[in-house]
Amino acid sequence: MKTAKERRLHPRLEHKLPLNLAVNGYDFSTSTHNISSIGAYCHLDKYMPPFTKISVKLSLPNRDKAGKNTIVECKGVVVRSEDEARGGFNLAIFFNDIREEQKKKIAQYVSQFLP
Repeated sequence: MKTAKERRLHPRLEHKLPLNLAVNGYDFSTSTHNISSIGAYCHLDKYMPPFTKISVKLSLPNRDKAGKNTIVECKGVVVRSEDEARGGFNLAIFFNDIREEQKKKIAQYVSQFLP
C-alpha cells in the first residue's frame, strides 16, 4: 500500500503565509495557499497574465535572533493564472531569481512540517 508521501524535489506545504507582490509599480498583499522553496500558489483579486514578472516578499513565522519573522525576498514569474469560482484568480508563481540563502530559509520552514 502506498502512502501519500510528498515526492517532489522541492516539497510543497499547504500554509497561509503573508505574501506581498510588486508588479509594475503596484503592490498587492495576499497570502499563500501553498509554498515551496521554488514557488508559491496564492489568490489575487486582479488578473495577472502568465509570464508577468513580479517582486516577491514572503514573511515566514520562523523567529530570528531578534524575535522577528524571517523575510524572504526574490523575483518571480507567474506561470499559471486560474479563474476562482468565488471571484479573483489563483496564481502559481515560480521563483526564477532567488538567492540560495533565501531558498534555504523557505526549505527549512517547509521541512519542519513534513513527516
